[in-house]
Amino acid sequence: MRQFLERHTFWALIVFLVAATLLWMIFAVWPDWLEDAIGRKRTFVNTLLNGVTLAGLYFLVASGFTLVFGLMRNVNLAHGSMYLLGGYIGYDVADATGNWFVGLAAAFLAIAVSGILLQVLIFRRMEGQDLRQTLVTIGISIIAADLMLAIWGGTTYQFSPPEWLFGAAELPVISSVSAAGKPTWIKYPIYRLTVLGVAVAAGILLWLFLNRTKLGMMIRAGVNDRDMLAASGVNVQLVFALVFAIGAGLAGFAGVVGGTALSIAPGEDIRYLLASLIVVIVGGLGSVTGAAIGALVIGLAEQFGLAYFPTYGVVLTFLIMVVVLAVRPQGIMGGR
Repeated sequence: MRQFLERHTFWALIVFLVAATLLWMIFAVWPDWLEDAIGRKRTFVNTLLNGVTLAGLYFLVASGFTLVFGLMRNVNLAHGSMYLLGGYIGYDVADATGNWFVGLAAAFLAIAVSGILLQVLIFRRMEGQDLRQTLVTIGISIIAADLMLAIWGGTTYQFSPPEWLFGAAELPVISSVSAAGKPTWIKYPIYRLTVLGVAVAAGILLWLFLNRTKLGMMIRAGVNDRDMLAASGVNVQLVFALVFAIGAGLAGFAGVVGGTALSIAPGEDIRYLLASLIVVIVGGLGSVTGAAIGALVIGLAEQFGLAYFPTYGVVLTFLIMVVVLAVRPQGIMGGR
């Protein structure tokens, strides 16, 4: 942190000012001129929270994509299909058992196994062949989309979370003050706040796994110098299969979490694949921290775009990606 402040004093000051302004806008009672310029405070705060919680969901999907594409340089364009398949499997298991957590575990395990099969049967035979990996995984995603449509149909499914996740929590944020001086507090769905907490916990655990464990060091060493790691007696293919299992399992896990917060339906695979690509490109290849920053930027941009200028909101995320590629091609946290 000290090195960042010394090297980038100007940007550190900008970040501090933006953070201070944002905190004031969240917790202060807005003057009339600010509401006239931006609109109701409730709309602004809800949009902000929607953007942050959507960023948490994007991070859960993109973190698995970061492991496979960003860290191992394997182009897996079937990642979105894994998200959707995990959602469908989790829904069926949760519906059959009556337990949401069993559905969540089943989705993680089933998609983790599919990731191992994909690594062993496909990517192991195409190491370093990016174009072939791209074309083959596009074909797999198309076949998977048709099979899922045939099995589950075009119906939109939505999970029912555990009862203790229903309802809304009252936040320590004042929406408005009545003429009598009584404040109105903002409420927000408990489940969406839980999604944010799960995403933060997953990010911390993933970072610790990659940077503070022996296995994580093996993974990073295998990416940089596979032959040297193999010469030291480590089964490199087993390590890479484990990485694929974790990355794919996170996609299945996110399918259940996202299907509960929003829904699962045909086409969601493409949406979350594009979101993962943009998040990884903006954040930087192979960086968990970069994936978190990219997810936050894209999630906020998407929600504020839809709320304040819906006509051009869809373009905003792609505009951010173009600007990042032009100014910093390796991404915000990517290495040179």
